[in-house]
Amino acid sequence: MANQVTTRDSEVLLVERAGVNQDIVVLTMNRPAARNALNPALRQALSAELTAADQDPATRVVILTGNGTVFCSGLDLKELGEGVESASMSWFFHDSIGKPIIAALNGTAVAGGFELVLACDLVVAADDAKIGIPEVKRGLLSAGGGTTLSNLIPRAAALELGLTGDLISVARAQQLGLINQVVPADQVRPAAVGLAERIAANAPLSLAITKKLMRDGRLPTTEETRTVFNSVDAREGAASFAERRQPQWSGK
Repeated sequence: MANQVTTRDSEVLLVERAGVNQDIVVLTMNRPAARNALNPALRQALSAELTAADQDPATRVVILTGNGTVFCSGLDLKELGEGVESASMSWFFHDSIGKPIIAALNGTAVAGGFELVLACDLVVAADDAKIGIPEVKRGLLSAGGGTTLSNLIPRAAALELGLTGDLISVARAQQLGLINQVVPADQVRPAAVGLAERIAANAPLSLAITKKLMRDGRLPTTEETRTVFNSVDAREGAASFAERRQPQWSGK
């Protein structure tokens, strides 16, 4: 596992640099006693740090994980009962970020916590974790992305999750195509960092446009193709291949 250096933290969110080149940002939700429930402070911190990482040229990949035995239990229901507004993470649920982002499930992810996972691009999960959208059991609606599951997995499976509110194992989630890797709990973080390093080794502009196109499920426009093929990194990729050396990406 690569060295990791804490750069800054708040009470509810830890922010670290990881990877050989320190180009991976690890965001750790830090409310273990509350099962990392999304209270206003945590949502605000997540929004700020996700935005900062997305805008930072030195950051190639983001990893989102949780402290303790639960990844995230979703919206803090105590605050919901008090009528607290919960929309500050809606932009991430709907649009994600431009940088590749990996969900490292140190434990179970439910409701809004599972919707955080859906907003990520790749998922590494502990073998004892579970996922699900149990909102119907609480008279609520999966409003942050859970209702889009039928775009990702067979409709019958999506409806089973949505209408029963039951949780499923990550083994079944992997069979459905929602999980990339299932590993022992103590290997989640190193496995996520290893995956992030494989991604970070590639050209930033290519990564950003590939992510956008794949999430949109479409072909590139002529302008998008021209942008990538005429980029500095495209020339560097060809030159490094011909010269049998590692490329030095500029993101341009």
